[in-house]
Amino acid sequence: MKVCLVGEAAVGKTSLIRRFVLDDFDDAYAQTLGTKIYKHAIAVAQGGVRLDVDMMVWDIMGQKGFRELLKDAYFYGTHGVLAVADLTRRETFADLGGWIGGVREVAGDVPIVLLANKADLRDGAPVKESEVAGAAERFGATYFLTSARSGENVERAFRDLAERIAAAQRSLPGVAK
Repeated sequence: MKVCLVGEAAVGKTSLIRRFVLDDFDDAYAQTLGTKIYKHAIAVAQGGVRLDVDMMVWDIMGQKGFRELLKDAYFYGTHGVLAVADLTRRETFADLGGWIGGVREVAGDVPIVLLANKADLRDGAPVKESEVAGAAERFGATYFLTSARSGENVERAFRDLAERIAAAQRSLPGVAK
């Protein structure tokens, strides 16, 4: 399944992927240039059956101009989205609407999981969990407070998305139930 991470620059998209795929964290910030694709296998339960799923995780640079330029190629064939914002930067939540709108314009109504990243810095952060829950509800998404640094909820978030994608795929006409 093709999974895209979207969100503004420096919200932690690449760090979340590194934590999920490699169980690693690096403090050094390195801006993503273009697109990087990672592969990771995950087992999910669906209808009482264990499914082994290969997730192709797409990481994109967070600049708005890049999003508009390549959104058709990047989002085409996407099965699900992790929309990432930074608890310490309120403006990154306001920008999620543009990212999610771009995905839906190309890929349709795919499952979305909202990640409020940098949960290890939640004390004193300007964005509270109740606001994250409200944003997730507006987008028809589930949400997790995550920390790429500590690993908090990273595996759970990717697994939740994989399960939502599997459920959506099973509901399609012609797919064995």
